[in-house]
Amino acid sequence: MTPPVRRRRWSLAVALVASAAALLSGVTLGPLGASAAPKPNPGDEGSSPLLRDVLSETSKGYIEARNAVNKSRGRQLQLQLQLNQAQEKVKAMEPEIQLLVAASYRNGRIGPMSVLLNSSSPDEFLQRAATLDLFAARDNARLARLNAALDQADRAKAAIDAELKEEQKQLAIMAKQKSEAEKALQLVGGKATGGFVSATSPVARPAPRNSNGGFSPQGCTAGDPTTGRCITPRTLHMLKETQRLGFDRFVSCYRPGGPYEHPKGRACDWSSERNSFGGDATGAARLYGNNLAAYFVRNADRLGVMYVIWYRQFWSPATGWRAYGGAGGDPSSDHTNHVHISML
Repeated sequence: MTPPVRRRRWSLAVALVASAAALLSGVTLGPLGASAAPKPNPGDEGSSPLLRDVLSETSKGYIEARNAVNKSRGRQLQLQLQLNQAQEKVKAMEPEIQLLVAASYRNGRIGPMSVLLNSSSPDEFLQRAATLDLFAARDNARLARLNAALDQADRAKAAIDAELKEEQKQLAIMAKQKSEAEKALQLVGGKATGGFVSATSPVARPAPRNSNGGFSPQGCTAGDPTTGRCITPRTLHMLKETQRLGFDRFVSCYRPGGPYEHPKGRACDWSSERNSFGGDATGAARLYGNNLAAYFVRNADRLGVMYVIWYRQFWSPATGWRAYGGAGGDPSSDHTNHVHISML
């Protein structure tokens, strides 16, 4: 009798370690654990699906939390302005309120009554009563304005406190996403690197945002000029802006199949060669890739970039530039012949 097969429960950490071991040994995880054959084009991006999923989710989560922090801080500035305005109103009203309080203290209810009782005729009595009503209405209006200003200040203070709590919450999420991404990258030698950053990179025109200031999910609904298939409108904007700014070498976006962003229309591979994907970039080709990677980093927030991979290095807003091992030492897996960009 054949003993029953035991199913293993893989934790995220165990699975990542297994994936990393496969990456560093040049083996892809599959049914038979066969060696990965080098491919001349980016059909195989390298790394395990699990690792790339972790990097995608942590990058996305970090960016969403960062956008929430920025929104909260903008709201805090607006509320602080409202608070300052309310406090200025209260301060401006202090002299007349002090006079009103002093007069009320001196006269109390006797003052108005004596004015009425000293009337020489019914007509004068009514005239004095009407005058006192006007004074009372004036004083009540002053007090109403004061109370409104004080209420405005109290509401602004309470709202600022709530926004500060929201900011702290989102900062904690950012820290967690950053930590998770760094842990995942450490499994493939992800030490911090100088990376590719340039203050002289061209500035792209920003992609449309939603009413909250972030990037809403998009489907593969726009035509992909590089493959004739589809990409998201945000990816198309990135593609057009990048080409408009002079990065016009070979690029391919949509690719069917696989667990990453290509089949979702949210990724492009930018070759360092003019007409196709070649071997390891050197000389002018490598400089082109360096400049392109730096451009994407500088414009990540404008375009909605989730992460960038180039020349054995990975970048996301959560991690900065980190070393990134491939799946077999070939130009495709190591991203030494193309810059990969994934979009939100």
